[in-house]
Amino acid sequence: MQSAPADEPVRGGSQPLLHQRGGETQPFGTLKQLPIGLAHDTRMYACQRLNHVLADTQILHALYKKHHWLVRGATFYSLHLLLDKHAAEQLALVDVLAERIQSLGGVAVADPRHVAELTCVPRPPDGVEQVPVMLSRLLDAHERILTDARDAAARISAQGDEGSNDLLISEVVRTGEAQVWFLAEHLVDTPLVRV
Repeated sequence: MQSAPADEPVRGGSQPLLHQRGGETQPFGTLKQLPIGLAHDTRMYACQRLNHVLADTQILHALYKKHHWLVRGATFYSLHLLLDKHAAEQLALVDVLAERIQSLGGVAVADPRHVAELTCVPRPPDGVEQVPVMLSRLLDAHERILTDARDAAARISAQGDEGSNDLLISEVVRTGEAQVWFLAEHLVDTPLVRV
């Protein structure tokens, strides 16, 4: 048996086939046909709305991580842990939203640069803000997402897509409402050391 020269790949071997190129197999904003009992237009609309919620949720996750790293002051420890917990919950929502879009035959927004084009959540400054400003920024992002998610859920439900409606209400809205409650309570003006 003759061996291949050192610079020639071995066929059928364990050498990775590197530097592959090719075109998109499915462009963003298109659907592939899946036998799930929903009309094309219903699935297309649901994917569009879900992708906007997904983009905003990815930005909210990033805001939580930023503020988790940069929070300061007397409540540092509790907020540091809370913001990280909320970030993990938002990351879980990112995954279920993306998987729902894929299950409808769509393409989930994934690249951070594309996410930035779709989001309605304002960009924060690059530096550190005061803690109440950070929390207010998170609350504003939540309100934007909750408003959009409720509207999307109602309109998607009217078109017969109860799966997407359930995801938006049971997961996005309920998680967001609970997180808003926890954040807002940190903005109550209560003295920390005296009564």
